[in-house]
Amino acid sequence: MRLTFTRLACAALLCAAGATPCLAESFASSASTGSSASVGSVSDSIKGSSNSSSPAKTVADGDYRIIEVAALPERPGFMRLRLEAMPGVAGGQGFELELPQLAVERSRLAPGKVIGARQRPFGIEFASAETRQPFFLAVADDWMRELPSHPVSL
Repeated sequence: MRLTFTRLACAALLCAAGATPCLAESFASSASTGSSASVGSVSDSIKGSSNSSSPAKTVADGDYRIIEVAALPERPGFMRLRLEAMPGVAGGQGFELELPQLAVERSRLAPGKVIGARQRPFGIEFASAETRQPFFLAVADDWMRELPSHPVSL
């Protein structure tokens, strides 16, 4: 399967973000120490509040309040954010976001904080509502499969 120019550019950008020594497999589930945003797949990261067939469809663009932050015993090193849509989020409903603990700590995510979600061509970008600085990218599963899996070294 050939990558389109857009997908190739996105893959190059995502790989450049992980330009510290690590395996590509670990890059897919957590950020390298030098990047500002962690990366994970939509299917592994987003759990809808309903039994939606597509996790990405449960996330509307807009702001979400963090209701709960909890460790995931079944996934060491990961945490779950339970989120509710803020007023004005068109068709928005609550959902759960699973992401690396390091991303939660670095972004100082806690109950009561507000984060923004924006649909992007590659998936969904999650950012601080205050700074609009992205902290997590939920990459569409088909894009994630096309990312090269090579060890990165300096």
